[in-house]
Amino acid sequence: MELITTTEGLAQAVDEASSGPFVTVDTEFMRESTYWPILCLIQFASAKQGYLVDPMAPGIDLNPFFALLDRPDIVKVFHAARQDVEIFHHLSGRTPTNLFDTQVAGMVCGLGESISYENLIRETTGHAVDKSSRFTDWSRRPLSEKQLVYALGDVTHLRDAYRVLSERIAKQGRASWIEEEMAILTDPSIYAVDPEEAWRRLKVRSGSKKMLAALKGLAAWREREAQTRDVPRQRILKDDALLDIASHAPKTVADLDGLRSVPRGYAQSRNGAAVLEAIAAGLALPADQVPQIERSERLPEADSSLVDALKLLLKLKSDEAGVAARLIANSADMERLAAYAEPDVPAVHGWRREVFGAAAMDLKAGRLVLKIEDGRLKASAA
Repeated sequence: MELITTTEGLAQAVDEASSGPFVTVDTEFMRESTYWPILCLIQFASAKQGYLVDPMAPGIDLNPFFALLDRPDIVKVFHAARQDVEIFHHLSGRTPTNLFDTQVAGMVCGLGESISYENLIRETTGHAVDKSSRFTDWSRRPLSEKQLVYALGDVTHLRDAYRVLSERIAKQGRASWIEEEMAILTDPSIYAVDPEEAWRRLKVRSGSKKMLAALKGLAAWREREAQTRDVPRQRILKDDALLDIASHAPKTVADLDGLRSVPRGYAQSRNGAAVLEAIAAGLALPADQVPQIERSERLPEADSSLVDALKLLLKLKSDEAGVAARLIANSADMERLAAYAEPDVPAVHGWRREVFGAAAMDLKAGRLVLKIEDGRLKASAA
């Protein structure tokens, strides 16, 4: 089985694959010991041919492949695309155009919530998938024949699933639903990594302005350091230590050295000096740049029975439409639907309004009632 290891070979494969209306794409990567994922293998397939690309091959330029991802006239088919898109965004600065995520499509077609790749293939094609090579070391060379067969199977099975799903979606007139979801998934802003916002990843309980200012400076320093050194954040400084240091906001090496969460000798190291500088930078922030904890919104009091009724309606409407209920609304959305006269939640916009949101507003207004007929729950005009 041929593994593409040159730019010329990749360009030829992309040229061949570009003659069709779609390509299926998958990757194998590792990120246990790095900040940025290590891209170890790219798999893609056209309607006729499958290809394996070694992105770790010396001198290979992946730009021909990125150009393929940019093509608006070719559908790029992924399963659970977010991590793959994150990798390609990091390497190329762009997100794929004309994306189709089979996991989202599976939910649109009623195949359950966040359906796994194995279950998707089984449900759409009847084939069983061998996942025994999933956790092998993809960075080690040479890759075995078993690994290559496994990797290629991921994209060849996926094209069969795509054909089934795209046909179902076309018959159901739901292509615009997929487009709405893909616009969210390909928004570059969700893949941008801003060190100044790194503090938001932490579970902060204190509302102290001093603590939050120190934390913002510390978290930004740790994020930049992890990116520069390409190591996991926790390798630089663990979360619990970061929070403890921020709460005490030490100003001197002795102060830092006295904290129980700080490893012995850390305060005297280069990192120790950088920590003190980061705290000082955080404390020097203008008041309008100091983080504020967003407290859980206190919703207007809503009748719990109305929330329960809306949940029943969601189950009824999602079953009728053959769509995973989770794709339409979550528990927080239901609470807001019940609490506000004009709730700003996804369920009242776009295709979700068509399936459920309009009926939910009618139920609240008394224009729709839930009743039992012939032993089945039904919704009808009041």
